[in-house]
Amino acid sequence: MTNESSTPKGWSREDMARRLALDIPDGSYVNLGIGMPELVARFVPEGRELVYHTENGLLGMGPTPPEGQENPELINAGKKPVTAIPGAAYFHHADSFTMIRGGHIDLCVLGTMQVSSAGDLANWSTGAPDAIPAVGGAMDLVQGVKTIYVITRHTTKTGDPKIVSECTYPLTGKACVDRIYTDLAVMDVTSAGLVVTDLAPGITIEHVREKTGTDLIAAEGLVSPGAPQGDAA
Repeated sequence: MTNESSTPKGWSREDMARRLALDIPDGSYVNLGIGMPELVARFVPEGRELVYHTENGLLGMGPTPPEGQENPELINAGKKPVTAIPGAAYFHHADSFTMIRGGHIDLCVLGTMQVSSAGDLANWSTGAPDAIPAVGGAMDLVQGVKTIYVITRHTTKTGDPKIVSECTYPLTGKACVDRIYTDLAVMDVTSAGLVVTDLAPGITIEHVREKTGTDLIAAEGLVSPGAPQGDAA
C-alpha cells in the first residue's frame, strides 16, 4: 500500500506563482489571465517593476483594493475589483486589443486545460455539448503577445495528464506557448520537444514522466531539490 504521507506533493498554487514570477523580466508589460495567473502579481521580486495590462481597458493595474473600498467601475477582465497605480491609463476596449494584436504586450500568463508538446494551447472549452463558450481575449493574446507562459496543475482532478502529445480539446492557439509551470516542474517548449528545466522539491523526472501524456527531455544537470542522490536526470 502506498503511504500517502510519503508521496511528494510538489508546489502549491502560491509556490507555482512565485516560481513563475521570478522569470518575468523587469520592466515588462504583462497580461495576467483569470484564476491562478492572477496570483503571480503577489510574488514579483522586490525592486522589479511590471506594468499590468487588462484587456477591458487599463494599463497600470494595481492590486486588489481593501475590503469595502472597491470601485465597481474599476475591474479587471475577470470582473474582479482592482486598483490603478499612479500614471495608469484607461482606454477603449478596441484600443486595448490593438495593443495586444500589435505586439505591444511583452508577456502573458494563462491557465489551461491542455498543452501539447508543440506548444498548442486549449484553455477555453472541453468541446462538450453543454460546455459554455468562454474564450474571452485568449485567442488574441496567444497570437499577439510576444511570450506566453502557462501555469496549471500537471493533471486533472481525476489524474489525467494536461501535458499531452496532441490536444483533444478545441484549440485556443497553435504553437503559441513558450514555457509551462506546473505543480511538478517547469518545462520549456522547444523544437526538439518539452525540456524539463526545473523540478519541485522531492519530485523526480521519473515521477513527472509518469504524470505526463507525452515525451519529456531532461535538461542537462537537472536535479530534484530534496530528492535522494541518484534521482537527478
